[in-house]
Amino acid sequence: MLIFVFVAIAIISFFIFNKKNKPVAQWDMPLLKQLLSQHVEFYNNLSNADKLMFEQRIQTFLSDVRIEGVGLEVDDTDRVMVASSAVIPIFGFKEWTYRNVTNVLLYPDTFDKEFQYEGNAGEDRNIMGMVGSGYMNGQMILSRSALTKGFSKNGGKENTGIHEFVHLLDKTDGATDGVPDNFLPHEYTKPWLSMMHQEIRRIADGHSDINPYATTNEAEFFAVAAEYFFEKPDQFKTKHPQLYDMLSKIFSQNPAQ
Repeated sequence: MLIFVFVAIAIISFFIFNKKNKPVAQWDMPLLKQLLSQHVEFYNNLSNADKLMFEQRIQTFLSDVRIEGVGLEVDDTDRVMVASSAVIPIFGFKEWTYRNVTNVLLYPDTFDKEFQYEGNAGEDRNIMGMVGSGYMNGQMILSRSALTKGFSKNGGKENTGIHEFVHLLDKTDGATDGVPDNFLPHEYTKPWLSMMHQEIRRIADGHSDINPYATTNEAEFFAVAAEYFFEKPDQFKTKHPQLYDMLSKIFSQNPAQ
């Protein structure tokens, strides 16, 4: 009986120790650098020191989060794009890691509310990404086609991967409401809300170049504006200087610098 107890303690200790000291995924660094250089413009605009930090955080994310394909085989380019989508919004928070996602499910294309992706794409099959809730809590679903487009040269101001990970940041305070309380100083909450509603009205009236999907609600506005902020920072700063300044405070980054 005593031997059994010692064995049980040893097994439990092993799993606890390994969970706390989970090794960072080891990539072939020339390959990782090559994939980042080819596909991630944000990475290319970093200093050499920040590029090294970005690479390290990519590896940490890939150690913490499982990326699985549904109807496809996940390759290294997919992994790098998903991880980059996650790291870009949090790059200003040096010690921050995601606690509210364990798995990313990669679908071949857009899907519907029942998570079906097969058949002809139509009005019902138009979802490019989703952060899970309820029984899907901790899961994220991304369309590979949308993910790839976001990191392509014709991706424009949109990046589905960044969009969904910004929703996760928004959700860390318990509510996905467009007001990231964990990252926005309290004194800026009212100005941010006022700014959002003002720009939503401008979008609805056709006087803004921000994607009209941002008018859905405050959470979608935050995620859509963040896509633009990271994908076309110079253009965003020129056309929306106040929004740019506020998002710089929220993300602790100045990508147009």
